[in-house]
Amino acid sequence: MDRRRFVRVVGGSAILAATATGCSSTLPPSAVQAWQGPGDAEPDLRRWALRHAVLAPHSHNLQSWLVDLRQPGEILLHCDLGRLLPETDPFSRQIMMSHGTFIELLDLAARQRGHRAEVNLFPEGEFGPKVLDARPVARIRLVPDTDAPDPLFAQIRHRHTNREAYTPREPAADALRAIAQSVPPQAAKVGFAGGSRPDLLATHRTIAAQAWRIELETPRTIMESYRVLRVGPVEIARHRDGLSINSPMLRAMAAVGLLDRSQAPGPKDYATTSQVEQFQGKLAATPAFFWMTTAANDRRTQVNAGRAYVRAQLAATAHGLAMQPLSQALQEYPEQAAPYARIHSMLAAPGHTVQMWARLGYGPAIGPSPRRGLDAHLMAA
Repeated sequence: MDRRRFVRVVGGSAILAATATGCSSTLPPSAVQAWQGPGDAEPDLRRWALRHAVLAPHSHNLQSWLVDLRQPGEILLHCDLGRLLPETDPFSRQIMMSHGTFIELLDLAARQRGHRAEVNLFPEGEFGPKVLDARPVARIRLVPDTDAPDPLFAQIRHRHTNREAYTPREPAADALRAIAQSVPPQAAKVGFAGGSRPDLLATHRTIAAQAWRIELETPRTIMESYRVLRVGPVEIARHRDGLSINSPMLRAMAAVGLLDRSQAPGPKDYATTSQVEQFQGKLAATPAFFWMTTAANDRRTQVNAGRAYVRAQLAATAHGLAMQPLSQALQEYPEQAAPYARIHSMLAAPGHTVQMWARLGYGPAIGPSPRRGLDAHLMAA
């Protein structure tokens, strides 16, 4: 094996391992500063609430939120069209859900201060089913409200997407009830699979493994992840987004130019086969799966599904549970057609859409992902 191919195979394996597991040593302080919260010194309620909203989960941690504060008393939310996933999320369904997670955290923060977010979705018209454009996703006003704050607010800074191996202990019944009860008022139906149905659990694991393999073996989709890999403290601090890896081995390889992120590994390369095996081990130990379906799949439904999902994840966090979205089988590119059809046949009524499917269990403690902070999301005055 020539030197370049060796580096691509071995280095690619390490990249994928770290990406799949979220395995990173301590991140640069500047990359996670946003998780400290705004404190009480921020006088502008909009900015105070937005500093919580930027901690929302987002596909590939792209953070494609653009905020216009130029109109007093108003928040105009746009999508950064340069931060999309055209290969794995060709119709931007997951991007729209990620705007819903942002809006929900904004509302939770506003309620903590005696207000609520009055949300007008797509005030200049709804995007079509395939392409996003420069029109705003939402016009939001923070209006006084006398309802009690939502207790889910307390989990915002503790919520993290946990890609590590979970202990094979089933989630407690009261935790599952809390997750299900957290989703209203959004019009989404939730479900769980656990040890009481080992046949169903096995099917979930099989579909998830198949979809993961497809994404690894499809060059353009795995390269979409490679393009947002941030290796080492310099890259992580510079970008504060994407998929971060800070392991000493990869940092050393990158420092001397031995890390090739320009090519996708082949299906039989160790970079691929080792990740398939590793992920199958995690699935085998996963004690439960969570899913969420909707009757429609228009842009409003996608945004509101994102609001429902982050509420479910916050409720899970409150009960010590971890979640990892299994986005691969829900993605609408041709190679995923078989897993997509199978998971929809199993979980959704005819014509309905599975908006979220996730591993669920008790995981080890993990740290936060990098965040760009509010100022990076503000449109120029």
